Amino acid sequence: MAETMTVNGSEHPIPDDPRVTLLDFLRHDLGLNGTKKGCDHGQCGACTVIVNGIRINSCLTLAAMHDGDRVTTIEGLGTPDAPSELQRAFVEHDGYQCGYCTPGQICSATAMLDEIANGWPSDASNDLEGPVEASGEEIRERMSGNLCRCGAYANIVAAIRDVAGEAET
Repeated sequence: MAETMTVNGSEHPIPDDPRVTLLDFLRHDLGLNGTKKGCDHGQCGACTVIVNGIRINSCLTLAAMHDGDRVTTIEGLGTPDAPSELQRAFVEHDGYQCGYCTPGQICSATAMLDEIANGWPSDASNDLEGPVEASGEEIRERMSGNLCRCGAYANIVAAIRDVAGEAET
């Protein structure tokens, strides 16, 4: 029986070559070019995707490791005609300039908002137990693995806070 993973709701066989990264599988085998190859070392976050609800750097994992997993890329979050709430907020808040990092930023922010909703603390959280607020400090800490060379950070945080329903401070 072939090993498979579900990508954006569709099942796909895992490549036979065990050396293929998840990033290369998504881009080259499936043609999902929204996930970007940035540094290829897990330092920039351009390749961030969501696997089983958790954000990961797809350049640091092999496709063969994801048998049975559910992978969501930027293409699985929304479309130009029906963008996700975060995609819409990034446009409204001008949370991008060149756009290269934007897919990874949005995938990371999507999973990050779920982390906050589930009460998972971060280094910036005031308390290890209890509710976590989507404060600017909390968002900046959690998004620190996603780099933007254009420096659109203030607008990225504003877009995320808008979706989280947090007031600007």
